[in-house]
Amino acid sequence: MSTISVPIPASLETFIRDMIRRGIAPNKATVVRQALQRYAEDQAVEAVLRSEQELREGKILRGDLRELAKKIR
Repeated sequence: MSTISVPIPASLETFIRDMIRRGIAPNKATVVRQALQRYAEDQAVEAVLRSEQELREGKILRGDLRELAKKIR
C-alpha cells in the first residue's frame, strides 16, 4: 500500500475529525479510503446509467463487428 500527501481545506479536515469523533471511522486514513471507495462506486454506477441512457437513445452499436464495419465504410 502506498502513502500520498494531499492538501485539503480546513472544512474537510474538520469533517474528517468529526467522522472519527462520531466513531464512523477509527482514523483519518480510513475516512479518506472510505470516501474514495464510495466515489469509485458512484462513478461505476454513473457509467452504467449513462450506458443505459445511450442504449435507449440508440447511440450504441450492436451486432457483428465485421458487419458493422462494412456499414461504416
